[in-house]
Amino acid sequence: MTEITIRGYHLDGYQHVNNARYLEFLEEDRWACMSDEIDYFAEQKIAWVIANININYRLPALLGQHLFIETTISRIGNKSSIATQIIRCKETNNVVVEAEVTFVLFDTKSNKALPIVDDLLNKLLTCQKKLAQMKYI
Repeated sequence: MTEITIRGYHLDGYQHVNNARYLEFLEEDRWACMSDEIDYFAEQKIAWVIANININYRLPALLGQHLFIETTISRIGNKSSIATQIIRCKETNNVVVEAEVTFVLFDTKSNKALPIVDDLLNKLLTCQKKLAQMKYI
């Protein structure tokens, strides 16, 4: 889980967080979630590549608010998986953004998506279990 404090540079002309900034917030938490496994993927020359992102903007986030980003791995498929992410306002506990992020594990040597089997499957299952045990607000 990542906490973000909304700063002036996150805001747009309407004085709420610009929609593009949420992509950065979501990415920050995905990186934080994978911090325990990042060395493994780097050594194997495997990159996490985003194939699709669907975002639902529920409420505006404003200057000075604190946002919590929650990430779970909601589906592990044969070649792609889905991370479900929720951004909540710490002060109100209201959902600000919901997102589904489809990703593939990409072999940077062959430039191809990898099947999610064996060690890769075990790494994702471990990550999924760890995220499911985390306590949010």
